[in-house]
Amino acid sequence: MGRRRRPRGRDIQGILLFDKPDGMSSNKALQEVKHLFFAQKAGHTGSLDPLATGLLPICFGNATRVSSFLLDADKRYDVVCQLGATTTTGDAEGEIVQTREVAELDPAEVDELLQGKFTGTISQIPPMHSALKHKGQRLYDLARKGIEVEREPRQVNIYSLELLLLEADSMQLRIHCSKGTYVRTLVEDIGEALGTGAYVKALRRTSVGPFEKPEMITLEQLQHIKETDVKSLDKLLLPAETALQQYPDIHLDADSTFYMRQGQAIQVPKAPTSGWVRLYDGDDRFMGMGAIQDDGKVAPKRLFS
Repeated sequence: MGRRRRPRGRDIQGILLFDKPDGMSSNKALQEVKHLFFAQKAGHTGSLDPLATGLLPICFGNATRVSSFLLDADKRYDVVCQLGATTTTGDAEGEIVQTREVAELDPAEVDELLQGKFTGTISQIPPMHSALKHKGQRLYDLARKGIEVEREPRQVNIYSLELLLLEADSMQLRIHCSKGTYVRTLVEDIGEALGTGAYVKALRRTSVGPFEKPEMITLEQLQHIKETDVKSLDKLLLPAETALQQYPDIHLDADSTFYMRQGQAIQVPKAPTSGWVRLYDGDDRFMGMGAIQDDGKVAPKRLFS
């Protein structure tokens, strides 16, 4: 048997709050950051379109185990909507397929529409230019071939929708929404309701889950830090548990810690009745995540240590 190949890169742990630049895919951003840190293992927490900028949390090492929690978290966006036209993709990257005249819009009437029809639980049909799969193929791959397939509507929650600016042929919105919300679809639907048509001209994600007012790091800042003080790169990383502050915490004694690490579910006094929980060992060190079972016991699910 041949020698087992050593993993390439450094074994680093934590979360980087990366400010993705315009024009770069999320996967390209991930690879650039992973290369700068020379990390063995890294993953992002939900794609942003190439034209979008803003918060793209990147998880290193064991922190990749919290990626799904951030993927499922609420998001906030600032979006600039171009009125008077629609495109093939719902954003500025697509080709214009229709133009319409934009009559003068009243901000109060626009806001009334936003609050009345587009806030709360709404139904969306996912766009063809999305990463969803149909019979094993990504929708965006089918769209590039000129194929359109039927998509099932899905329910999403728009917690707040704020009109920041309304000009002759554009408007700026601030959105707080649930996971699975397609901002392009929301903008297209608003454009149809206004009678003008609309597409996303610019989009910035400003928060993900517990990271509500994050201090984001740009690619240029990372490159500068690596050139001047490479050891400072790791100081930018947040502990994995910072992504999980919305979940209740359980502190275990030494015996419970032992059984939990053996993979056993245990009874914990005053534990929540359902859902996920953060687990801490007898020395108050973060262990990972557990889940409450139907019998009330806490089961280890994603342990870090």
